[in-house]
Amino acid sequence: MKAITSFEDLDVWIVGRDIRRELYNLAARLPKQEQYVIAQQIRAASISLTSNIAEGYGRFHYKENVQFCRIARGSAYELLDHLITCKDLGYLDDQGHDTLRSKLLRFIQLVNGYIRSIGKSARTDDVKPPLASLPRLTNDD
Repeated sequence: MKAITSFEDLDVWIVGRDIRRELYNLAARLPKQEQYVIAQQIRAASISLTSNIAEGYGRFHYKENVQFCRIARGSAYELLDHLITCKDLGYLDDQGHDTLRSKLLRFIQLVNGYIRSIGKSARTDDVKPPLASLPRLTNDD
């Protein structure tokens, strides 16, 4: 398993980046009358997938990281609804809808797993007090 040294190493961010690219392409193909409505919402929500994972990763406290992951997950659900809208309006065929839907559901699974991982790390860290490794001073010194 590859060591995580940056948010860019996280599987959830990598999958989100792929989704963001595809959704930007979809938004660009939408008719002119949709460019300032649903296309803009698709672009904003798809950026939210990766930017919130990155911002959470950079936060000091694990609870903040989890909160940003929840925002990213919410954006994924928003995008699922936008895909349905695009399909209903004839801007996306069944295959395109199903492919993007599957990728978003995978992203949601990865976010949920990442949240669990953050929680486990936090519980493990709580067991080890930060000063436990310091030598004890005695009166004999």
